[in-house]
Amino acid sequence: MIGRVDSSGRAIIEIMIAAGSDTQPHAIDVWVDTGFTGDLVIPRGVVDSLVLQQSGTVDGILADGTEVLFQTYHCEIQWFGRRRMLEVIANDGEIPLLGVGLLLGKELRIDYTNLTLSLTPSSRIVQ
Repeated sequence: MIGRVDSSGRAIIEIMIAAGSDTQPHAIDVWVDTGFTGDLVIPRGVVDSLVLQQSGTVDGILADGTEVLFQTYHCEIQWFGRRRMLEVIANDGEIPLLGVGLLLGKELRIDYTNLTLSLTPSSRIVQ
């Protein structure tokens, strides 16, 4: 996957997301957030526009230490040529965040000189 670095230094890639295999996927830009250990956080407005089905709740801790309860939703993303079902977290923010859960087993390279990002399957075997 190829992405970019915006003028504020944020690493961004585009993913395709849908409510399920029988719905039309939509492209959304997500910030790569290595401080987030989950898979994907998306704004409530995106959840509503995709008509995602709620799956439950999860406890979370914000960067300032505040403990919160987030609603979770089922979705499907296109991830390295395959459909992948996920449980995503909805929040009241404006920017979708892609976390470490989706980066495991991948190699992330961010070039701040050329403002590019590449995310590829790791060639290293992890045991």
